[in-house]
Amino acid sequence: MHKKLFIPGPVEIAPEILSAMSLPMIGHRMKEYAELHGRVTANLKKLMFTNNRVFLATSSAFGVMEGAVRNLVGKRCANFCNGAFSDKWHDVTRRCGKEADPFKAEWGKPVTPEMVDRALASGKYDSMTLIHNETSTGVMSPLAEIAEVLRNYPEVVSIIDTVSSMSALPIKLDELGIDCCIFGVQKAFALPPGLAVFTASEKALARAATVEGRGYYFDFLEFAANDDKDNTPSTPCISQIYALDRQLERFFAEGLENRWARHSAMADYVRSWVRANGFGLFPEDGYCSQTLTCATNDRGVDLAALKRALGERGYAFDDGYGKIKGKTFRIAHMGDMTLEDLREFIAVIEGCLAGL
Repeated sequence: MHKKLFIPGPVEIAPEILSAMSLPMIGHRMKEYAELHGRVTANLKKLMFTNNRVFLATSSAFGVMEGAVRNLVGKRCANFCNGAFSDKWHDVTRRCGKEADPFKAEWGKPVTPEMVDRALASGKYDSMTLIHNETSTGVMSPLAEIAEVLRNYPEVVSIIDTVSSMSALPIKLDELGIDCCIFGVQKAFALPPGLAVFTASEKALARAATVEGRGYYFDFLEFAANDDKDNTPSTPCISQIYALDRQLERFFAEGLENRWARHSAMADYVRSWVRANGFGLFPEDGYCSQTLTCATNDRGVDLAALKRALGERGYAFDDGYGKIKGKTFRIAHMGDMTLEDLREFIAVIEGCLAGL
């Protein structure tokens, strides 16, 4: 039985997208692929409001997150952490043999501009990592305000994860001045996992040129050289790129403003239901994610039992992550979901809760 996905990713995939993945195969060094690649990267630039290079990598987002560390950390990296995945990015940085320090906010709280300013004012760092939307906690840090702080530290290369936020709200990269933005496609993009997208400013590429040990698979300079030919260094996941091409068409057909408004309305609906039904919100006030809600289990519900009951009815539910598993639960509201989908899911949750 297929379970309809309301977890933080992967999310439900539209039949039209799955159909696009079944298009006939082409060779990745053929002109047909170059045309596909060029169209996709041009539309991604339009979506992200950037003139910087946009690269496609056959990998999870964490592959490119590791690649960014290997390419862009020269002296020392400041890893800003406020949840499980940002903690992991610090671990990845250290495992890549880079000097790095974690700057931690309590789970449920955002990374703040003041935190970033205090860390970078030391002059010890030439790079920084930040997860915009921490999916383990449902916290969205104030990216625009943090970007303003980064303008005071031109020597620092910014590496920003927008894995679960990109396309659900406006993220205007050039206006923000972000050097390297990374995301996967299995969350707000509503595509099957396995494809990552990342950008590189001229500043980022100049930094990469000075760093040894970049490896090959995620070498930013290899990506830039191949980008000149509308291609990738290694064989890409062409079926995924067909799907991305179709999904970007759908984004623009819906209209970006309409897409952002739909995500905002879905977030408001889920948060209102949480508050009205005896649960709380895990994030600090004002920093709730636009793509998933992390709720506190104030009613003491047996979340594992609720997860089983929902599964039996054909719905996938998430009963918290890491050290807050069982204490929180997360409901995704992103991608191609609609308010009608969420109303259906919430009605089933209410039915299950009544039976527990």
